[in-house]
Amino acid sequence: MTVTTDVEQRSDVSELGDTPPSPEVSFDTHPDRYRHWNLCLDGEVAWLVLDVAEDGGLVPGYELKLNSYDLGVDIELYDATQRLRFEHPEVKAVVVTSGKEKVFCAGANIRMLAASPHAWKVNFCKFTNETRNGMEDASAHSGQIYLAAVNGSCAGGGYELALACEHILLVDDNSSAVSLPEVPLLGVLPGTGGLTRVVDKRRVRKDRADVFATRSDGVRGKTAVHWGLVDELAAPRQFEQTVHARAVEFASRSRRPSNARGVTLRPLSRVVGTDSLAYDYVTAKFDRANATVTITVSGPRAAAPADMSSAVELGSDFWPLAVTRELDDLILRLRTNETAIGTWILRTVGEFGVLDEYERLLLDDEHWLANEILLYYKRVLKRLDVTSRSLIAEILPGSCFSGMLTELALACDRQYILDGPRLEDQDSEERASLRITVSNFGVFPMGNGLSRLESRFYGHDDHLNLLRDKQIGNSLTPAQANELGLVTDAPDDIDWEDEIRLVIEGRAALSPDACTGMEANHRFVGPETLETKIFGRLSAWQNWIFVRPNASGPEGALRRYGTGKSATFDRKRV
Repeated sequence: MTVTTDVEQRSDVSELGDTPPSPEVSFDTHPDRYRHWNLCLDGEVAWLVLDVAEDGGLVPGYELKLNSYDLGVDIELYDATQRLRFEHPEVKAVVVTSGKEKVFCAGANIRMLAASPHAWKVNFCKFTNETRNGMEDASAHSGQIYLAAVNGSCAGGGYELALACEHILLVDDNSSAVSLPEVPLLGVLPGTGGLTRVVDKRRVRKDRADVFATRSDGVRGKTAVHWGLVDELAAPRQFEQTVHARAVEFASRSRRPSNARGVTLRPLSRVVGTDSLAYDYVTAKFDRANATVTITVSGPRAAAPADMSSAVELGSDFWPLAVTRELDDLILRLRTNETAIGTWILRTVGEFGVLDEYERLLLDDEHWLANEILLYYKRVLKRLDVTSRSLIAEILPGSCFSGMLTELALACDRQYILDGPRLEDQDSEERASLRITVSNFGVFPMGNGLSRLESRFYGHDDHLNLLRDKQIGNSLTPAQANELGLVTDAPDDIDWEDEIRLVIEGRAALSPDACTGMEANHRFVGPETLETKIFGRLSAWQNWIFVRPNASGPEGALRRYGTGKSATFDRKRV
């Protein structure tokens, strides 16, 4: 990982007086540079072994003891899960275990949490949950099934890591236990994903879940199995053999190809400027005075390859994979390093026809790589959905908002299309247009299980059917897009600059906290799912708990942990 720590103190510090500066974080890494994970391949089974370097914290000030983790550990885990999906299609089962004796994982490092700025803590929890959601997505949709081999004590975020797996084996040594001790020990929630997965995913009875989450020592052995906290036990001498047998069993059920050639995820090309960030297909330009960034996503510049076998030859340069990786990296970097940039403006450029070729190739071919790219793009769009920034789409002449790129516009809080010529070329006859395709009707579902069109027109099935039956593939004019409700407004070229300026200035005048809550409510209509609960509760409950003095105040549980002093709580219920 490339991390700059000698940066100036950022303005988004928390209430803690000794809060260190947030580092500028890069999400670039490679198995050759991992400090905390070992990725071992054994035919159809891969082993992800957690062996955290105590002195390998992302920033100074804490030691990562007992396999506790920080953002740096999670960045490596995310990189490993991505490489397993793309570089190793032969892998059908992934075992997550520990390289240390008697300890699986002690969870998020407490001293790191106590000393971190508020925004850092919340973004850390969000990224952690997104990575675990990705593990669950791999098990459900990629045929790459995750198993947890819990070979020692497993607490907090460590148990949350196990919960993200489809099967949990616990060593039956009379001492190893699973626990979520955050409530009794730290005065915070188990990352929100922990509590939610216990009752929603593992279907643990709510009274037992209450007992479990308030017992700092956790639950072990037969009780853990009986309550549904783990799936099975194995004696220490048979533990490794049992884990291997179970991994082979799960691998035998996978539909993943056995002899496919993988795609190497080469390092991203990125140029970082003072007020810009540029990749091959994605650029970001900052307007710091107005707290905005304009993100432009470029469509493919070359014709699509003949088939997915040819796409494999292109490797990570294949446009759908390349643009998805770049957009993913940009979102993560902006979210982590640019917390004061509150409004993101999304634009596209390109040709509809060329984009259509790529989309047809991905949708019509059942090739494993096509499936992985569609799933990856889905996950990146979900990352955009849960990002606490105001999102505005600008649809201009020369835009390429069609199909999979239209999803970017639909993910935004507002969409504006220019009804007129280019502002810089009034003589141009080119006009903006918008297109929807079959990919907008469920290929990239949101965390609520609905497409973004279903979420936009929730409760209006007749209109959704009209769009599906009559408008797929049509290049919609600004007036048509506006009439069909696919954009917020269609200002003409005379009013455009003033309209957009007022929108951006108006957003900047609002409370960022209120906007975060408002956007999280508006974006996720309809049914609740595991994912919407996790991120909704993170935005509301954990966000609030993290700033309360009972957790983060001078006498709060986070600050007092390990000092020998008990926390002093304000006993009023709020």
